[in-house]
Parts: sequence; C-alpha cells; structure tokens
Amino acid sequence: MLKKHKLYFTNRDFLMSSLVSIILLTVSFVINFYAGIYATKQASNAVTDIILSNIGPFKVDAFFIYGPVVFYAFILTLCFLKPERIPFIGKSIALFILIRSIFITLTHIGPFMTQAPIDSMLINKFSFGGDLFFSGHTGLPFLMALLFWENLRLRILFIASSVFFGIIVLMGHIHYSIDVLSAFFITYTIFHIAEYLFKKDRKLFRQGL
Repeated sequence: MLKKHKLYFTNRDFLMSSLVSIILLTVSFVINFYAGIYATKQASNAVTDIILSNIGPFKVDAFFIYGPVVFYAFILTLCFLKPERIPFIGKSIALFILIRSIFITLTHIGPFMTQAPIDSMLINKFSFGGDLFFSGHTGLPFLMALLFWENLRLRILFIASSVFFGIIVLMGHIHYSIDVLSAFFITYTIFHIAEYLFKKDRKLFRQGL
C-alpha cells in the first residue's frame, strides 16, 4: 500500500489534479455558505406538505448532526485506502455543492412550521433554515452510490445511507418531501455532468473500484 501511495503522491499530474479538487471544494463551500445566507434572508412563508403534515416532528439531532460526520469520515477513509479516488470524488462533491448552491438561491420557501430545532453550533453556522432545495443529506450519499456503482457492497451501503438520511430529515421536518425526492433525480444528472467534465479523473477513479 505504501508503495502505491508513494507512486501517486510523487506524480505531478495526480498532485495537481488533487489540488484542483481541494480548491474547487473550498470555493464551493464558500459559495454555499453565502447562498444559504441569501436564501434564508429571502425565505417566504412555509407551505403544506403531504408527508410532513401527517408525521412527527421527531427529535433527530444526533442522526442529523453526527451521521454526516461518520459519512465524511468514511469517504476520507476510502480515499486514503486508494488515493486514485481523490480527484474525482473531490471534484464531483464540489460540483454537487456548487449546483445545490444555485438551486437554493432560486427557491425561497421558508422552513416547515413544525421543524424540529437542531441544537448544534456547527450546524447553525453552516445551515441557515432557508437552504432547503434540494436535500444535501440525501443527495451526497446517492452521489457516492453512483460513483461506486460497480462496487456492489458500497453501492448498497450508500443507497441505504441516502434513504436513511432522507427519512431522518423528513422525520425532523428539516426538509420538505420535494427536497428529498428531487435530490435523487438532480444528483443523477450531476453525476453525469461530472463524468463528462472530469473524464481523466473518472478513468483514474475506476482503477480504485
């Protein structure tokens, strides 16, 4: 494993591509931050929802806060085990965050009336209440499922994670049902855009499946 890591981390093209992915991720997070502030500031009234109007709300703080922490830690582990995955995963996530930032600036529906409060300073700093459409908690795991589709175990794990987080945000009335359901369709399109834009990285990524 160490020889393989040394091979990649002494390769100039790989290092440059990885650096670009880190830069894109950083830029996308900054854009997402300000898009969230804008969307929340412009948020209008809440609307009714066929699912949320008939369930909960339930207290889902622990799953909503720490679930993504475990998820990202797992992604980092997958990248550490096989570094050839790093550029494509990083760029795909950056594209996902950037496109989601555009969507939340276009949609200004306020949070559902009975949204369960999330008691976390970290979440409150990066999630503002008006950044609803579409659900990142649902979409990102599904994006990973598409990336690792040829790996059956990881595919099943990520799809299950996506469904799980989708249920969690609905139970807590944190997202509308349309935010969750649309995430699957939008994420599918984002994946294919990433494949088109980052063909070289996708080819390298396949070597780590």
